Amino acid sequence: MLREIISITGKPGLFRLLSQGKGALIVEELGSGRRFPALGREKVVSLGDIAMYTESGDTPLGEILEKVYASENGKAIDVKTLSSAKGALKEKFGAIVEDFDRDRVHDSDIKKLFTWYNILIENGFDKFVEENETEEESKAEE
Repeated sequence: MLREIISITGKPGLFRLLSQGKGALIVEELGSGRRFPALGREKVVSLGDIAMYTESGDTPLGEILEKVYASENGKAIDVKTLSSAKGALKEKFGAIVEDFDRDRVHDSDIKKLFTWYNILIENGFDKFVEENETEEESKAEE
């Protein structure tokens, strides 16, 4: 599910991947629905490929977003208030993901995560990990 949602460096917000053209990806901005090409020179990253540092290893972004959603009961996070208070972002994130790596995860990473979370829930997302992904992971652990 998160594989089709992308971030483009230098552009605010998140985008849905619609199709692939010659030398460009056709994307739609979440929220406004504006469509445009993301050219080959732009750095594009799928949210499904992102992980965050934790003490137990790298945790996929989908699992982190699931924890945030459960913690906030599907409500938006006030990122501006958290950003203005020193240490508030890490304190809030630490209450959700207790074992995050405090040395390698910076305030800017947490702010970006919370901003993406807000964008996703505003656009109707409530599941961030697909059922078959969870089943594959539990089979690999056995």
